[in-house]
Amino acid sequence: MIRRRNHNDFTLGSFVALNLVKRTVVHLAAIVLLAGSAGVHAQPAQKAYRVGFVSISGAPSFEAFRQGLRQLGYVEGRNVIFEARFADRLERFPELAAELIRLKVDVLLAGSPAGAMAAKKSSTTVPIVIAGVGDPVASGIVASLARPGGNITGTAVGIGDPAFGGKWLELLKETLPGLSHVAVLANRSNKTNAAYLEGVEAAARTSHVKIAIFDAANPTELDRALSAIGNSSAQGIIVTTDPFLFSSRETLVQFAAAKRLPATYFFKQFVDAGGLMSYGASLEDSYRRAATYVDKILKGARPTDLPIEQPRHFELVINMKTARALGLKVPRPLLLRADHVIE
Repeated sequence: MIRRRNHNDFTLGSFVALNLVKRTVVHLAAIVLLAGSAGVHAQPAQKAYRVGFVSISGAPSFEAFRQGLRQLGYVEGRNVIFEARFADRLERFPELAAELIRLKVDVLLAGSPAGAMAAKKSSTTVPIVIAGVGDPVASGIVASLARPGGNITGTAVGIGDPAFGGKWLELLKETLPGLSHVAVLANRSNKTNAAYLEGVEAAARTSHVKIAIFDAANPTELDRALSAIGNSSAQGIIVTTDPFLFSSRETLVQFAAAKRLPATYFFKQFVDAGGLMSYGASLEDSYRRAATYVDKILKGARPTDLPIEQPRHFELVINMKTARALGLKVPRPLLLRADHVIE
C-alpha cells in the first residue's frame, strides 16, 4: 500500500530545515566579519622614523634634503620626524651632534666637514650620512670613498684633484685677460683646501700670474686677511671652499664689490648673493642625493656597504649684473659654457 506524503509534513520539515540554513549562514557571516575586523585591527601602524639633521645656519641644504626624502615617499609627521639643528658657529657642531644622538635618531645627516667630524665623534653605532663635504678622505672622516667603513657614508662635493683649483684662476684670467696678481682666500686648517691650493699655484706658474694666499679660519683672521687684500695690488680674488668662508659669503661679496675686484667662488650661493662667478659642485644636489642614502639605511642597508658618491656635475654660474657693475665684458664663449647666468 502506497502511503501519500502529507502536505503539512512537507511544509513543517522544509520550514525547520530553512531556519537551520539561515542560522548557519548568519553564524558564518558573523565569523567572517569578526575575523576580518580582527585582521584590520591587527595591522601595525606605519613607523615614523626619527631623522637627525645638523648643518650650518643659512645654508639651503635642509629644504633640499627634505625634498629628496619627499620624492622617495617620506611624509613629515606620518613616516618621518625631523630633528634639525643649525650651527651659527663651527664650534657648536659637537654640542648639536651629541644632542641629536641623545634623542636616539634612526639616522643622522651631518653637513660640512666640521659637522661630519662632530657626528663621528658622537657615535660609532648610529648610522651617519654626510653631505656638503669637500674631501671626506683627506678630512679623516672616512677611510676611502669606495669602502668608507664604520657607520658613515654619504655624498661629497669635492674631488681632491689639484687641477680643479687651477680652473678658478683660468676663469678669472679668461674674464680679465690682463690679470697678473690674484689674492687667494683659504682656510689652511681645512685639509680639502690643500689640493686646491696646489692646483692654483701650479696654474699661476703656467700663466705667469702672481698669487698671494691669505688664511682665514675665524672672524678675526678674516678681517685681517681682507684688510691685507684691500691694501695689496691684487686684481682679483679666489675664495676656496670652506664652511667658515661659506657662512661669511655676504661679507666676502660686499668686500669684492666695494674694492671692485672680480672674484670666483666654489658655490653658487656666492653668486646668488652678488658674487661674480662660481665653479663647483651643487650644494643642494649633494643634500638631495644624501636622501637616497638615508632611505637605503632605513630600509636595512649598512653604511659601510654604501660607497661615498662624488659630484656628478660641476656648474659654472655667472652674475651679469655684477659683471656690468665692475665694467667687465664677459667673453661670449664663457657665457655659452655657463650652466646658469643671472641677468
